[in-house]
Amino acid sequence: MMQITIEKAQLLKSLAHTQSVVERRQTIPILSNVLIEAGDGRILIKATDNEIEIQETVPAVVGTAGSVTVPAHKLYDIVKRLPDGAQVAMQVSDETGVLSLTSGRAKFSLSVLPADGFPTMVQENMPFSFGMTSTDLLGLINKTGFAVSMEETRYNLNGIYLHEKQGEAAALTAVATDGHRLACAKIALPAGAEGMPGVIIPRKTIGEIAKLASEIEGDVAVSLSANQIRFSLGDVVLASRLIDGTYPEYEKVIPAANEKVAEADAGVLSGVIERVSVVSEKSRGIKLSLTTNLLRVTAASADEGSAEDEMDAVYTGDDLEIGFNYRYLLDILGQIKGGSVRMSLNDNVSPVVLRDAADDGALYVLMPMRV
Repeated sequence: MMQITIEKAQLLKSLAHTQSVVERRQTIPILSNVLIEAGDGRILIKATDNEIEIQETVPAVVGTAGSVTVPAHKLYDIVKRLPDGAQVAMQVSDETGVLSLTSGRAKFSLSVLPADGFPTMVQENMPFSFGMTSTDLLGLINKTGFAVSMEETRYNLNGIYLHEKQGEAAALTAVATDGHRLACAKIALPAGAEGMPGVIIPRKTIGEIAKLASEIEGDVAVSLSANQIRFSLGDVVLASRLIDGTYPEYEKVIPAANEKVAEADAGVLSGVIERVSVVSEKSRGIKLSLTTNLLRVTAASADEGSAEDEMDAVYTGDDLEIGFNYRYLLDILGQIKGGSVRMSLNDNVSPVVLRDAADDGALYVLMPMRV
C-alpha cells in the first residue's frame, strides 16, 4: 500500500532527472521502471541501468508510506502532459497490484512491479572526496566531452579521463580523445583530490551529469574510488561504475615545438568554415591557407563544386596550407569563449594545437587531413 500527493512540477523535474538513465529497450523488465519510496514527508525516486544509479528526494504529502516500481517513461510522459500547477495523487493498492494516478478529472492505471526486486548498485568505499562548483564541472565536461570516442572497440577512449596533474600548480584535469582530436581542460586541484587515481568516466555518465550540472547551480560533491564515482548535486545523487582500462599517455601527442602561430576571431572563422563546407558535406575536408595576416578557407568536390572565403588573421610565418575535417574544427571553435583562437602549427602533416587566447586552462589538438 502507498498513497502520496505531489505537485506536478516537482514530480516532473525529478522524473526528468531519473528516467533518462532508463534504456527504452530492456531485456530485464524491472530496469524499465523507476523505484518510488514514500515516507516521512518525502518520496525518493530512483532509476538504474546497472551501470549508473540516480536518485532524488522530493517533498510530498505522504498519506501511506510504501514503495513500488513504475514504468519510467510511461509515468514521465503522463505527468508531462498534465496541466501546469496540477496536483498529482498516486496510490498503490495491495489488492489490485496497479498504480492509480489521478489529477483533476484525469485518471490512469499503470502496471507495477514489487520494489523488493529493484536492483541496487553496490557502492564501494570511496576514499577520495572533494567539491567543485557545478559551473566548473560543466566547464570540464563541455570543453572535452565532444572528443570522446564513439568506437565501442576502443573502450578505454569511451569516456573522459579525470585525473590529478602535477606541475607548478596542481590541477584537476579532464581529457578526451578519439584518435583524431584531443581535448584537455583543467581547474585548480580541489582540496581532497590529492592522490586520487586517474579514472575514466563513461560517455553516458558524462551526458547525465552534464544535464544535471547545467540545471542545478551550486556545489557538487564528488567521491570516487578506482572503480566507481559519485556526484551529489542538491537533492540528486548519481553514482556510476568507471571504465576498467588504462588511458593512453596523451601528453605524448601534444606537440611542443609548433613555432608558427596564427590568431583569428573564432566566431568569424566558424562562419567562414560553415559557408565553405557546404560543398564538402561528403568528404568533410576543407583547407586552411595562411599567408601574412590572411587566412583563406577553401573546399572542393568533384560532385558538389568548390568554395572559398577569407578573413583577417594575425600571422607572420611562412605560407602554409593544411587540411582538416571541418566538423572537428567547428567542435573546437565552439568551445572558444574568449573571442580569439590561437593556432600553433608546424607543417601540413603535423598535429595543430589550438587554444582560447583568453583561457589557458584548455587546449585542443587536431590531426590534419589530406585534402
